[in-house]
Amino acid sequence: MSRGDAQRARAAASGRGAAAPTPHGPIAASPLQAWLVAIRPKTLPAAVSPVLVGSACAWTIGELRGLIALAALVGALLLQIASNLANDVLDFEKGLDTNERLGPTRVTHAGMLTPAQVRAGLAVVIALALLVGAYLTYVAGPVVVVIGLASIAAAIAYTGGPYPLGYHGLGEVAVMIFFGFVAVCGTVYVQALEVPALAWWCAIPVGALTTAILVVNNLRDIQTDARGGKRTVAVRIGRRGTIAEYRLLVATAYVVPVVLVLARDLNAWLLLPLLTLPLALALARRIARDQGRDLNRTLASTAQLLFFHSLLFSIGIAVGA
Repeated sequence: MSRGDAQRARAAASGRGAAAPTPHGPIAASPLQAWLVAIRPKTLPAAVSPVLVGSACAWTIGELRGLIALAALVGALLLQIASNLANDVLDFEKGLDTNERLGPTRVTHAGMLTPAQVRAGLAVVIALALLVGAYLTYVAGPVVVVIGLASIAAAIAYTGGPYPLGYHGLGEVAVMIFFGFVAVCGTVYVQALEVPALAWWCAIPVGALTTAILVVNNLRDIQTDARGGKRTVAVRIGRRGTIAEYRLLVATAYVVPVVLVLARDLNAWLLLPLLTLPLALALARRIARDQGRDLNRTLASTAQLLFFHSLLFSIGIAVGA
């Protein structure tokens, strides 16, 4: 591997590599580097956050189960990685990834891994997720089968299948449902075998901020998606509408804790996420200013906002119980 190739591979693995491979050929990388790029570590807060919040909700009713919560976390991480791998290889095979791509490096398009390798990796990840699902089914019953299979189907159907959700403007709906309500409430259910009303409320900020990550991604790719026939919400409503959508989602994440404290008379500890408000306000300004590859920073910062908001929310839920 040349020095330049090594630098590009390291940059891609750290999330700084925003460009697809140069026309001169594929990016050379070790297998470890390639798979690290493929799983997209910076997206993983979207899997961790709902498990934190859901486990905090389980704590409030005296049903936190450490081993089960850990299994739920592993399962959520595997599903997120499966979604990333499916998105990588299926977008490539549909011809959507070109040298005009503005987002972080995709391993299939970059030539770091072949489509067959990524599909094999996807199969392994799904198999591991099914094993975790089998354990959760043992402890929580057959409803976990429905949740798990629906989640796997959604992870693949976002880009693949006869009606790819992301290509028809349904990405936001899918993310809100599966990374918000299903992930948070499912985490509570496998531990407590019930879902308290608090969990449904607490799923809203998690789902909203996770959806905001997708909105940044779609705003960045609005032109290439339009040319490739991917009719995301951003393509349909344009740049100004997408900026407004992002701001509304971020605002929702802060309105819900306030509503819980004021309208439902819950403990003020639930307001802990407001400590992240300065970052949220900065991102609300940045989303209108940044364009193209600069939005990769906004996307990464939104993922950080999701994690820290959810961490503080979890602490507030648990302490205020």
